Amino acid sequence: MKKILSYSLLLLCLQTVKAQKKWFTIYQDSVALVKEATKISEKFKKDVYKFKKDDKFTTTTILNTTPYLIFFDGKNQVNIPLWSQVLPELKAFTKEVTGSEEEGKRMFGLFFNGFYLIHEYGHAYQETYDYKNSKVSYQNEHLANTIAMLYWRKIGKKKELKQCYELAKTMFAKLPNPVPDGMTKEEYFTKNYEEATQNPFVYAYMQFGQFIEIYEDQSLPSFEEYMKLNFQK
Repeated sequence: MKKILSYSLLLLCLQTVKAQKKWFTIYQDSVALVKEATKISEKFKKDVYKFKKDDKFTTTTILNTTPYLIFFDGKNQVNIPLWSQVLPELKAFTKEVTGSEEEGKRMFGLFFNGFYLIHEYGHAYQETYDYKNSKVSYQNEHLANTIAMLYWRKIGKKKELKQCYELAKTMFAKLPNPVPDGMTKEEYFTKNYEEATQNPFVYAYMQFGQFIEIYEDQSLPSFEEYMKLNFQK
């Protein structure tokens, strides 16, 4: 009986560890979250070193759950969130825009323990190599989203991107357009960027709108071509 119980516990542990290595899903274990994020981001850094052959791109990943959820600090760290530490108000937001608590959790996994990791490393890369143009703007958010989209495609995450896209379409349809008459969305979000980040509905309108637009853009080049076009000068 003890041997059977021990074997069952071992099997359960192995299954848990395996599950925790799957990016684009909710993580319960903060150590596993940071470990997997670091593994992915280190591969990204190696892949982009070919465009700038030096040792300046040294950004790292840390666990730091804040109301911003996932962000590059403008210096040298990408901060990633753990679902269990997210504020109740933000969990309520994910439920509202997706339609259920379970879908809200799934969205958090797909985007905040998923897609946006490379988005933030895209910001970090621009901060390192194109600092004068790295100020917050609609265009730079679009740049980071495009880098992330093309890189995830490059490494074979098309199924996960499709799941993100389908959910983004559902959420975007529920979000009110905050852009006033007489302004373009580019002008509005660049001018009101800080204010937009304080309102999850407004910020989500920009981010998910960009995601949908980029996903549907059939004219985009490969990741390598895009990076050469934007950074190899």
